[in-house]
Amino acid sequence: MRLDLLAALNAERLARRACVMVTELESGAQRLVGLDQVDADPLAGAIREALALRRSRLVGEGAKRAFIAVEVPPPRMLVIGAVHISQALAPMARLAGFDLTIIDPRTAFATPERFGDVPVIAEWPDVALPAYGLDPFTALVALTHDPKVDEPALIAALKAGCFYVGALGSRRTHARRVERLQAVGLSPEVIGRIHAPIGIDIGAASPAEIAVAVLAEVIRALRSGVAHAEGVAA
Repeated sequence: MRLDLLAALNAERLARRACVMVTELESGAQRLVGLDQVDADPLAGAIREALALRRSRLVGEGAKRAFIAVEVPPPRMLVIGAVHISQALAPMARLAGFDLTIIDPRTAFATPERFGDVPVIAEWPDVALPAYGLDPFTALVALTHDPKVDEPALIAALKAGCFYVGALGSRRTHARRVERLQAVGLSPEVIGRIHAPIGIDIGAASPAEIAVAVLAEVIRALRSGVAHAEGVAA
C-alpha cells in the first residue's frame, strides 16, 4: 500500500469514519473511497452494498475484478443512566463487541464501585457529550426516566445520526417526550427514529431481561445496515 493511502486510511480510522480501500486486481492500483466519495466512484453500488453488510468482497469479472476492503469503525454504546438495567447491560454489551460508556450526573449512582472497569462519566450529558463525540456508529440508550438527563442526550444523538437511539418509558411517557421534542423544533420524522418503548418485545420485566431486549434491538439495528446509512447521511 502506498504511504499516502496508508496515512489517509489511518486518518479515517482515527476520525471514526467508514471508508473502503479498492484494489484493482489486474493492475494492482488502489484507491481509498470515503463516504463523501462513494457516489462518484465507478463501483458505487458495490461499495454501498459492502458497507451496508460491513463485509469486504470481490467484485467484477476479468480485467475489471476488484477487491473492496471495508473499513468500519467499531460500534460503541453510550448509556445515559447508571441504573440497574445499565449494570446488567454493560457486561453483555461488552461480550457482544460494544465499547460501552455510561453517563449520569447523579454521583450517587455513577460510581466505579457499581460498574467496575466500565467507564462512568458523572456529568450532565450536554457537558460530557462534546468530548465523547457521538457519531453514526454509536448507539445511544437513555435509561434515567428523567427528561432533564435523557432528552439533551436524545437530541444530540438524533442530530449526530447515531445508528440507534432508544429511550426507556411507557407509551404515555414517550408521548409526552414527543411533545417536548417537537416544542424544541424536532420534526416528527426525526423523533420517529427513537425506539420507545425501548427494546424488542420479549415481555421483559426485570432489569436483566430489559437489558437483553435492549441489546437485541441495538444489534438488529447494527446488522441491518442502519449504521452505514446514517453515516452516509451525516
